[in-house]
Amino acid sequence: MLKSEIIKEVSRVLGKKEEEIESLIEVPPDQKLGDFALPCFVLAKEMRKNPVELAKDLENKLKMRIKSFKEVKAIGPYLNFFIDKLKFNEYIIEQISKKREKYSVNTSGKGKTLLIEYSAPNSNKPLHIGHLRNETLGMALINLFERNSYKVVKTNLINDRGIHICKVILAYLKWAKGKKPDKKSDHFIGDLYVMYSKNETPELEKETQEILRKWEIEDKKVRGIWKKLNSWAINGIKETYKEFGSKFDYIFYESQFYNKAKPIIEEGLEKGIFFKDDTGTIFVNLEPELPNKVILRSDGTSIYITNDLALTDYKFKRFKPDILLWCVGSEQNLYFKQLFKIFEKLGYELAPRCEHFSYGMVNLPTGKMKSREGNVIDADDIIEELKTLAKRETKAKGKVKGKDIKKVAKLVALGAIKFYLSKSEASKDILFEANKAVSFDGETGPYIQYACARINSILKKAKSSVNRALNSKVNYPLLKEDSEFNLVKELSKYPEIIEKAMNERKPHIVANYVYQLAQTFNDFYLACQCITEDKKLTGARLKLIAAAYIVLKDGLNVLGIEAPENM
Repeated sequence: MLKSEIIKEVSRVLGKKEEEIESLIEVPPDQKLGDFALPCFVLAKEMRKNPVELAKDLENKLKMRIKSFKEVKAIGPYLNFFIDKLKFNEYIIEQISKKREKYSVNTSGKGKTLLIEYSAPNSNKPLHIGHLRNETLGMALINLFERNSYKVVKTNLINDRGIHICKVILAYLKWAKGKKPDKKSDHFIGDLYVMYSKNETPELEKETQEILRKWEIEDKKVRGIWKKLNSWAINGIKETYKEFGSKFDYIFYESQFYNKAKPIIEEGLEKGIFFKDDTGTIFVNLEPELPNKVILRSDGTSIYITNDLALTDYKFKRFKPDILLWCVGSEQNLYFKQLFKIFEKLGYELAPRCEHFSYGMVNLPTGKMKSREGNVIDADDIIEELKTLAKRETKAKGKVKGKDIKKVAKLVALGAIKFYLSKSEASKDILFEANKAVSFDGETGPYIQYACARINSILKKAKSSVNRALNSKVNYPLLKEDSEFNLVKELSKYPEIIEKAMNERKPHIVANYVYQLAQTFNDFYLACQCITEDKKLTGARLKLIAAAYIVLKDGLNVLGIEAPENM
């Protein structure tokens, strides 16, 4: 908030764009040099001025304009800004007390719609840890856009047809015909896929292609088996969604759209954007910028992009979004460049509105996951493993008893997974280590959840609550300690963090922020006694930690994490 005031006023005085000034603002290494600083070297060079003189000139012009700071002072080539701590503490805490969970909400996206597609599993296997990263990031993006006032349409595309599904059908016919799931139904289907892969031969490949052909001409026998196996896989996947908290407004199925791209293909052929080779295969001409891409096989069977052409066109016409965003792994970077380029070449209005949110792979300590070999961490298994570890950690703390242990362990386990999968920049590959994820110490979800639980415990001990503390009138001048001010200063950053994370499509910014806020709270907790003999000081500090709780809890909620009241 205060940084925004500096940026706004400096850009106005100099006639510069706000983003130019924002990139220059820094925090001095020593608070004696101010709370914010503007180095004038770059600006002075552009304006052909001496940086020391420019800093002094800006001091004189900004003294009366910037009202939230006690002092604006030029020190050499730097313009330093000193916050009025007493007024600042009161302003920020009262803002949080008044707005509560809406403290971070802004109107930058008002009147705009985001349509996001995330998860997008295949119905030939259960969800794995890579899907959980997709869903964690997808849900975080949804929450970020909603806090920036976008209307968000949450969609999922289940890839329920194609050659990979036909492999499961063939495996079932050869090795499991008539059997029903003897375990969670999507795991039963996943076992069939692994079974096929381990026994794959050229002859089996030919049989699979024949099943695909029969599926596309709607052969009753093949379609009947497909419907049964598909329902088992999808019902199992939906159980995992419920457990993990994944939510969708609309679920589309590839089988609904695989044959709907004919008008687009005909248009592409007429315009010379698509072409047919000697075998009858239809390609799109993207060279030299990108490799050409098959659109339709020579036998007339469709592939993934055939479906995406039709579905994307449908989504745009149906929902008229300002942004169409796909949350899909980095192995599909080229694919999305090709898809978007096709719509651009066709001249479709939706083309410039398409975005691919790319994220890196999740690897295991044993190496890269391979579904065909069964070398994966299934989502259900990792959730159960983390529940077990969280239960052990929760019991060790000794503050949760009886039936509550199971409930808290689940919240801690899901918090551990989601934080671990979102704390790194999305584009990076990560190594998932369960023991590190569930630790109550270090940069983890449980560490931040525990900070929330500690605040609740303090308030309960003081016979208060978050709402009661925030509604109370307090004597703000009593908050004189540096650790108190540091906590308020960290709280002040949250609205800008939410806007920045959305604009840059970087959920990890929020994860890093809530971790830093939890650390800052713990530093305050060690330095300042919250419940003292001075009732007025106690009241002021309780209101401060209640404000910290609101922001910590909301930051976790952005990441899809719930904060237990007691840990």
